[in-house]
Amino acid sequence: MEFFQYLPDVFSWLNLLVLIASSIGGLFFGAMPGLSPTMAVALMVPFTFYMPPTTSLIMLGAVYTSSVAGGSISAILLSIPGAPASIATLMEGPAMAKQGRGEEALYTSFCAHVVGGVFGVLVLLCFAPPLARFAMRFGPSELFWTAIFGITVITGLSSGGMLKGLFGGALGMLISTIGYSQISGEPRFIFHEDLSSGIALVPALIGFFAVPQVIDLMRDAHVKLAKLDVKAKKGMLRRVVKSLATYARTLTLGSTLGTVVGIIPGAGGQIAGLMAYDQVKKLSKHPERFGQGNPEGLCASESANNATVGPALIPMLTLGIPGSPTAAVLLGGLLIHGLFPGPDLFTKHAGVTYTFLGGLLLAQFAMFALGILASRYSQYVANVPNHIMFGAVVILCVFGSYCVSNNFTDVLIMFVLGMAMFALDKLGFPSAPLVLGIILGPIAEENFLRGRMIAETDVGLFSYFCTGELNLILIALSVFSFAWGIVGEIKYARKRAAEA
Repeated sequence: MEFFQYLPDVFSWLNLLVLIASSIGGLFFGAMPGLSPTMAVALMVPFTFYMPPTTSLIMLGAVYTSSVAGGSISAILLSIPGAPASIATLMEGPAMAKQGRGEEALYTSFCAHVVGGVFGVLVLLCFAPPLARFAMRFGPSELFWTAIFGITVITGLSSGGMLKGLFGGALGMLISTIGYSQISGEPRFIFHEDLSSGIALVPALIGFFAVPQVIDLMRDAHVKLAKLDVKAKKGMLRRVVKSLATYARTLTLGSTLGTVVGIIPGAGGQIAGLMAYDQVKKLSKHPERFGQGNPEGLCASESANNATVGPALIPMLTLGIPGSPTAAVLLGGLLIHGLFPGPDLFTKHAGVTYTFLGGLLLAQFAMFALGILASRYSQYVANVPNHIMFGAVVILCVFGSYCVSNNFTDVLIMFVLGMAMFALDKLGFPSAPLVLGIILGPIAEENFLRGRMIAETDVGLFSYFCTGELNLILIALSVFSFAWGIVGEIKYARKRAAEA
């Protein structure tokens, strides 16, 4: 196999130095709220102008995979996802940290990341051409039903409060419609000119998760809270690695689901993580343990969101169609060096391509080693006094929101949404369904409108959306997922009634 022929090139001193430095930078970018993997890779592109093509691609790939994993650090320690892909981490990570299991949560997160990441890259190496053809079968109707299937995850995110979760998801989808329609150009809910460009995901994400935390920190600034226990404990890493055998099925499911979602253009790690968490919870014999600091849920979400990294590059490398916004930036890195996607990448430029893929595989292990090292010193972040943490988090919130489009309006939107979320949280409405609605709302709406325009000129609306093998499979999965969520909610209600 040609991959092994070019693998030694990855270990040149320049490529190794760049890979390690990029992995460190990626972890830092990922842990900073608001600095998404796409932004991290985009910031690195100018540095590639004077690098050899292979080295520049290794740098971009290492930053990509490490920034996805780095978002888990702030999600676990601060309950603020560093990147959208870390939303599902909030389901179990912060609870484990508050129980004095912060080190275990961080180690579990990085172990799951490396398993999912290696799985995704191996799939990219072995099955790129056939999977690219599979990804191209997803037209507007299939992407619409994929979004609907993602929305059914809401039923599994709010045990004991499914109606509130569904309301939150619907509210999130409503918020996502603010601005001009990307398809028809019609204005929706633009009661102020600053809303004409809509609500960006990153300010919403920071507002929903970070601002309520800031308010709590401000309210309790004079209270000495119990410190999070994330100090290095002898043998903890060994115990976590051994426990992975217990979660082999979970890691396999998460990695597989992350791979499938990763190759679908327009999806992403945030959808994969939430889907994996939801499916593992539904298949568990003890779903009541989820949400209370269950490592199994953490394994599912983390393996899934990092497994999307490799597959997201499959349609980009083979067909020139990026599978994610970050892959689109990586495509720019290819074009800068005169490399064009297609068969020539694997024939004429095989040395560059396979060395890059070898670097991406090695970056998974570099991310793991550096992540474990960072976890050992995370106690200095977790146990900062409240009055200092309050100021630091506010600065990060403002910085992260402003950097999206260099617009102070995004900062105001972030604070307004955060205040609203603080009030909703006190009423028992979870934040995850709102964010899921904001993520999936545009995907569902835009693909439905595209599909309707195609259907009206061809076979009709019903036939276009409700026939075809993939459509029927996705519809069946959506119905099954929603029904399973309802059954789980009924069981939970009966259990609570029996306990009462």
